[in-house]
Amino acid sequence: MTDPASPPVPMTPARRLRNIIGGSTGNLVEWFDWYAYAAFTLYFAPLFFPSSSDTAELLQAAAVFAVGFLMRPIGAWVMGVYSDRKGRKAGLTLSVTLMCTGSLIIACLPTYATIGLAAPVLLLVARMLQGLSVGGEYGSSATYLSEMATAKHRGFWSSFQYVTLISGQLLALLLLIVLQNTIGEAALASWGWRIPFFVGAALAVVVFWLRRGLDETAEFKARETGSAPKSSALLLFLKHPKEALMVIGLTAGGTLAFYTYTTYLQKFLTNTAGFQKTTATEISAAALFVFMLLQPAVGALSDRIGRKPVMITFGILGVLCTVPIMTALSTTTDPIMAFLLSLSALVIVSGYTAINAVVKAELFPAHIRALGVALPYAIANAAFGGTAEYVALWFKLDGNESLYFWYVTGMIGISLLTYATMRDTRHHSLIRDDHG
Repeated sequence: MTDPASPPVPMTPARRLRNIIGGSTGNLVEWFDWYAYAAFTLYFAPLFFPSSSDTAELLQAAAVFAVGFLMRPIGAWVMGVYSDRKGRKAGLTLSVTLMCTGSLIIACLPTYATIGLAAPVLLLVARMLQGLSVGGEYGSSATYLSEMATAKHRGFWSSFQYVTLISGQLLALLLLIVLQNTIGEAALASWGWRIPFFVGAALAVVVFWLRRGLDETAEFKARETGSAPKSSALLLFLKHPKEALMVIGLTAGGTLAFYTYTTYLQKFLTNTAGFQKTTATEISAAALFVFMLLQPAVGALSDRIGRKPVMITFGILGVLCTVPIMTALSTTTDPIMAFLLSLSALVIVSGYTAINAVVKAELFPAHIRALGVALPYAIANAAFGGTAEYVALWFKLDGNESLYFWYVTGMIGISLLTYATMRDTRHHSLIRDDHG
């Protein structure tokens, strides 16, 4: 809690920038830990889910990945309420603690050959802890960055949530590339897959101390001294049902497209297009790097022309281009063409990723903002983003992989309807600009 008697610390531009960078750096490590599972699945899946079919092994590992997403609404609920009541900084610190614990468990976990069925069960438990962590991380970090930024550049600065989210995924892929080219694939399949989880746990400890030094946002301090009702899920859906449903609608297609072209792409290039694991990883990493650099530009564009036109552009292009891009990716044998196709898809998805966090934050008042951002998002994310790999692999195993392309197209279409009917939050933001 903030001491009302203590003199306020002036929020100079330099201090504001330091807090934004500090919050973003912590977000990077959180998402590195989360994506390490997806990046290294190709190597550890046979150790926990032995099977005669590569697709079946990946399908079982993807199921655990999806269960991690199912925990995210619980994490969003618990830590969204915690962040609204105790502070954005407190929520960020708690989420990284849970992430550290989950990563450390995976790093030390014996395989199926050693402890049998207990191995995949414990892997599931660790992934559930990480799901709780990421569920709380999204709402807390989105709210913190949006509240810490000034109104004029809020789209730009809040886009750094996805810059660091993508950076975490990219670092996981880069670590995989380094290990592939140093210790080799045999060592990776035997023991090297544990390295990223040890690294993630160690970095999470560093972030824990980093986040303890962040300033609390002026929005939360103003809410803390007021008489606003306490944050709760009941309050959210009774008092803000339209906004909550809007978050679910605008997230559904965007999160499905994002996870299709990021976490699933590496496996799609290997399992469907027939690229070697190392080549597929390099293609994914190169496309993600350019994608990461695009986020601030798209965020800044939304500060100039509004959030709504940017999201509508994603929706229209996503509906028109998903099937052609995925079909071409499934048949190409040229790594450069695969990179260009992957990048074109990610450029389109930038219309969602760069600004979705600030749009959600601008929909809710301060006393329920972290929960309002986190919980409806986590519900949509669990239903569509977390199941993307599982659904895609299920269609492939059933011999109807192309139906997945149409599934993604349909969900983007549903989100497009949300974008077209909602108000532009840049012009109707509920984030106050008269303090800090």
